[in-house]
Amino acid sequence: MRHKVNKSRLSLSKSQRKALMRALARSVIINGRIKTTRERAKNAKPLVEHLISLGKDGSLSAKREAYRILQDHSLVSKLFKEIAIKFKDRAGGYSRILLFGRRRGDGTEMALFELSELIKEKKPDSVKKEKEKAKPIEEKFHKMHPKKPLEVKEKEELMPLPKEKPKPAPEEEKKHKKMEITDKKKTHKKFLGGLRSFFKKERDSL
Repeated sequence: MRHKVNKSRLSLSKSQRKALMRALARSVIINGRIKTTRERAKNAKPLVEHLISLGKDGSLSAKREAYRILQDHSLVSKLFKEIAIKFKDRAGGYSRILLFGRRRGDGTEMALFELSELIKEKKPDSVKKEKEKAKPIEEKFHKMHPKKPLEVKEKEELMPLPKEKPKPAPEEEKKHKKMEITDKKKTHKKFLGGLRSFFKKERDSL
């Protein structure tokens, strides 16, 4: 009998189910959004919301309890310093489940399990550097032509060209080629000369 059992057991033992829920909670805190089955998302939702409420509490005992679940100090600090701040004005409903169809093969219902206040991702340094490089070129162009918009081709023309290696003169190339040919001939002569001396020694010994 399934009295007072609201959630499915996911065909797993208690220890396996517990480990799965913790892994899902970790991945939601790291990424902000995960793709999983509807049943798994429903099972993991109370744990994620409990972690966020611990983050809002901010006490030492709350940190210890969060570490007992997450087992990672960096994730605990992210939960308390970044994620919990986003939900200060909310009294609940920190996460949501969005259904988007069935999985091909076994037909299980798939869902997006995400935090309701998604954390904005930081741009990589390479994108920032490229933008900083483009700024002085645009400023020069706007000084010369204040009303004209800067096009892509004009940007390429203003960009400094990469430095090419100086090509050697044709006379030097000819010298190098001659030197290579003479070296090959010398090695060939030495080889034949060695054979001749060997055969001479054999002939004299007879």
